[in-house]
Amino acid sequence: MIDPFWFVTIVTLLSGAGGTGIGGLIGALFKNGSNRTISLLLAFAGGVMTAMVCFELLAEGVEAANQLFNMGVLLVIVSVAFGVAVVYALNYIIDRRTVREVQHTANEGHPQAHDDIDELVHADHYAEHKRAGDSRGSLVVAGIVMACAIALHNIPEGMTIGAGFVISDNLMLGTGMIMAVLIGLHNIPEGMAVSVPLISGGMSRLRAVLLTALCGLPTLFGAWLGLWLGDIGPLGLTISLGFASGAMLYVVFGEILPEAYLMYRSRIPAFSFLVGLMLGLFMIFS
Repeated sequence: MIDPFWFVTIVTLLSGAGGTGIGGLIGALFKNGSNRTISLLLAFAGGVMTAMVCFELLAEGVEAANQLFNMGVLLVIVSVAFGVAVVYALNYIIDRRTVREVQHTANEGHPQAHDDIDELVHADHYAEHKRAGDSRGSLVVAGIVMACAIALHNIPEGMTIGAGFVISDNLMLGTGMIMAVLIGLHNIPEGMAVSVPLISGGMSRLRAVLLTALCGLPTLFGAWLGLWLGDIGPLGLTISLGFASGAMLYVVFGEILPEAYLMYRSRIPAFSFLVGLMLGLFMIFS
């Protein structure tokens, strides 16, 4: 039987590098996929993630924290806030890097919030402006910047997978495996956001897909960190679960759901989210 560490390593590689690689391949071959289908899948995944985080990861985190001291929930809250802050900071860095290249002034009446899917994933929007007056090399730079940003962004997502496996009784069907599958799904549009400007800038499709897949590798380091923290006792488990939960909640409500609504402007993604939430509840408590 495979060692649990290597099992987690393989699953995380498939979720991280596999998810972004599939997205890169879709971007290389099709560019314009079915926004409606991707939107509903993202909203559904967001619902399942929310259930897993709120009713599984956080519940286990509070239970571990209460072994340390009364009102251990306060430590969980602090850990969650730290997870949110880290992912927000990473997104802020990406935004600042993009804004320097793509200026939106108040005179244009452009809102601070993203109102188009290309702006939310940054690189496509960046590429459109670069095409207007800069060289193809600038498009490649845009894709590489996005690859580096997403690579950093994948570390806290990997922690969610590692923390999920720590509390899973069943490696194949537990929380860790479910989170790995859902994060892999979330990585697909991110991979598309990297490969499109690389290919538009003249990079070969094969090299663009390979580079896109590589930016998912840091997910593995995050998973190892989540496993290590979870194995050093109640304090490490509490911090790991709280941080991973905060990171994932920000990803769901700050990225996945906005992506879903911007890709398919309808109320249907909301129902898809609720179906995912109910399925998550069923998987946890059945």
